[in-house]
Amino acid sequence: MATLYVVGTPIGNLEDVTLRALKVLASVDLILCEDTRVTRRLLERHSIKTKTLSYHAHSKLSRVDEIIGLLKEGKTLALVSDAGTPGISDPGTELVARIRESLSGEISQGRLKIESVPGPSGLTAALSVAGVPCADFTFLGFLPHKKGRETLFREIAASERTVVFYESPHRIMKTLGSLTSHLKDAPDKRVTVCRELSKVFEEVVGGTASEVLACFKSDPGTVRGEFVVIVSLL
Repeated sequence: MATLYVVGTPIGNLEDVTLRALKVLASVDLILCEDTRVTRRLLERHSIKTKTLSYHAHSKLSRVDEIIGLLKEGKTLALVSDAGTPGISDPGTELVARIRESLSGEISQGRLKIESVPGPSGLTAALSVAGVPCADFTFLGFLPHKKGRETLFREIAASERTVVFYESPHRIMKTLGSLTSHLKDAPDKRVTVCRELSKVFEEVVGGTASEVLACFKSDPGTVRGEFVVIVSLL
């Protein structure tokens, strides 16, 4: 049976991969990667020699058609992202949607399946170590660079639920500045920033928005890596 496996891979530490994920990556016909160089490091670490093919946010429609064609031929494929679980704030979402739309007949007839191989996620990793209320939360992925950004900050400030989003090292200081401004009249709000999760320099910084901003200003060398930002009630 043709199969697309959606495989979670490590967010930093290459040992954070499941036995099932390794088995799948070693047995499929082809691995679809955001960046083949990044995935190759994981494969080499675990002596996996499966061929790879790039699929990312800027892939052309012809690449999607190529992938659909391979599934029609009965191939088994694995979809991975550079880090974490594909489809979570990730271009894999669009590919899975296109496959479900284009091959709905094959899926309903049992000739194709799309199967999850669960694994790491920056979202759940951050919540697990932040020590904040997370019985229910809102996940925003990466915030927009410009349009709608300030509106989102106002919504974050007003939310009674914990809000989680991803941020890059290039915008984290600006983001913390915006949170400081929007949360100045919300003394019951706490900001937690998780950095370099699962890596050697993993760090969790929490406090008011201004306190967290001051912490990173005092040590510019920590403004690197990937960030998960959590805004919650005290």
